[in-house]
Amino acid sequence: MQKRVLTLAIGALLIGSLAQGAMAKGQAEHIILFIGDGMNIEHEIATSRYLYGLDLGLVFHGFPYQGNVATWDVTTYNKWAADLGAGDAYDPAAVMPYYGYDPARGGSEPYPLGPELPGAEDYHTKYATDSASAATAWATGYKTDSGNIAWLPGDPNGGALETIAETLRNELGQAIGVVSTVPFTHATPAAHVSHNVYRNNYHQIAEEILTEVKPEVVIGGGWAEGLSCDDAPGDLDPDAYYISNAAFNAVCDDDSYVVVTRSSGVDGGLAVLGAAQDAAAEGKKLFGLFGDPDGGNFESLEPHDLPATPDVKQATKENPTLAEATLAALKVLSQDEDGFFVMIEQGDIDWANHANDFQRMVGTTKDLEDAVKAAVDFVNQPGDGIDWDNTLLIVTADHSNSYMRNEVALEAGDLPAQDGSSYPDGEVSYGSTNHTNELVRLYAMGAGVKYFHRYENRWYPGTGIIDNTHIYHVMRDTAGIPVNPFLELAKPRGRGKR
Repeated sequence: MQKRVLTLAIGALLIGSLAQGAMAKGQAEHIILFIGDGMNIEHEIATSRYLYGLDLGLVFHGFPYQGNVATWDVTTYNKWAADLGAGDAYDPAAVMPYYGYDPARGGSEPYPLGPELPGAEDYHTKYATDSASAATAWATGYKTDSGNIAWLPGDPNGGALETIAETLRNELGQAIGVVSTVPFTHATPAAHVSHNVYRNNYHQIAEEILTEVKPEVVIGGGWAEGLSCDDAPGDLDPDAYYISNAAFNAVCDDDSYVVVTRSSGVDGGLAVLGAAQDAAAEGKKLFGLFGDPDGGNFESLEPHDLPATPDVKQATKENPTLAEATLAALKVLSQDEDGFFVMIEQGDIDWANHANDFQRMVGTTKDLEDAVKAAVDFVNQPGDGIDWDNTLLIVTADHSNSYMRNEVALEAGDLPAQDGSSYPDGEVSYGSTNHTNELVRLYAMGAGVKYFHRYENRWYPGTGIIDNTHIYHVMRDTAGIPVNPFLELAKPRGRGKR
């Protein structure tokens, strides 16, 4: 791919002065983890082409560390083990990584960075991880069953797992936060600040987050029509809403929180940024509740088909963009002198891909791009003690989705002919409406990026692939609290039967 070298160079130029200090040896006091839910490299390329006319022109395509991540969970592992006639279930003390992901069948790099192997589509689309178990992997270092939120596989009593956010708070006194464009009780944010055997126990999860864990920042979807601290919420339907009366009333009555919600006719970006200013000035925490009352998510950004003139608009101003929510979170979290951890998710990329909706996918991935740019600019500000010598920024995905392929290299501002989920001119194709087992990309910059090299090839010799549980270890390593390697549970023991 001739464009690859060119666009990587252009991406590096976009970073500018950030290259200095990006490979610093110091430990990170600030960890910013971005998740593009359901995003793979083809989605990234499509969005980059629309925005910039380049294959790899997104801001994170210029980060100094770039790698590939296997995302399988215990459920996927056991299904493949059974298919291969192994007969033995997942054993965390003796992992056979090739049951979860086999580079000989799926490739050592995701297509089109590597070749499309024969039979790869059937392999990738047969079994794949769930978002809850994927997030648990990097949040706790443990593989678990589909649907589990920071909980051991098999759902044992007392199976709650301490998350990276909790460890950094408990051991280093750091502030912690989660931000998402989908309900804050959904799998990815929840796996960092709650524990449950089932991801859909939204009310239990909300109550644990807001009355027990009480992160310094929670911003996400899940808003219900008319829900505000100024009015009694009434009876929220447990089957329709993502937050319970008990959880919402508790956070409204909690003097340690500044609470802001979506409101008719009010600019959500200004509202959440104003609330963040108040919280920072008053030494308080921040809870922001937004979203579409019909589905709980922020409305997705909308790109328009204007060749050579890329144009993306907000569907409504009543929700913040992910960039605005990111800046609000960073404003509050950066007040803590001990440092902070924040997970920031663009969760609607996944929904767009479930629907095979290319236009929405471009809009949601652009939302992630803008948020990462906002975080880069935040770290780049001088004089606040936050820089690339003490900050680690990671961009990755929990899993891929849709087996999308760019069949035609569209130019900037150009969208394919689209009729619902069909593409009559063949400019794009889809192989699934579900998660896939493809490798996802990981991009990182700042303090501690060197630690990623420690985990390359550990489970997949000669490939450079890391596992999603290794992200957890990198974050601990770079924070200065590594796990004793003699106490690690997940020890690979070879390929097993194939």
